[in-house]
Amino acid sequence: MGATLNESPQRERRALPPLLRLTDAAAERLRTLYANGKEGMLLRIGVKTKGCSGLSYDLSWVEAPEPGDETVNDKGLVILVDRRAALFLIGTVMDYQEGMLESGFTFINPNEKGRCGCGESFHV
Repeated sequence: MGATLNESPQRERRALPPLLRLTDAAAERLRTLYANGKEGMLLRIGVKTKGCSGLSYDLSWVEAPEPGDETVNDKGLVILVDRRAALFLIGTVMDYQEGMLESGFTFINPNEKGRCGCGESFHV
């Protein structure tokens, strides 16, 4: 007999990209921060409504995960991602850069559609 309407062929699922990855520079900077006063704390990454493009990255130190936080394990480090930010961050690479005038964490986010002129905010 033929297939019924309720039967459908099983499609192979593509693996999702990791929620967040760290570059070696970001991992090294986090290890330094943990060793110099942040031991026992966790870095939590979120997204806030802010700036001319609408969204900005929000980094904070917390003692424990909040309900619903996603846990990212990369390069031997644990980072938390606010569940509300997860869809904005899928596939993002967190880097750390030092320049002559400033240094800090940067994000290479494949979901970004654009950034404001000063680079403080983005939109998806």
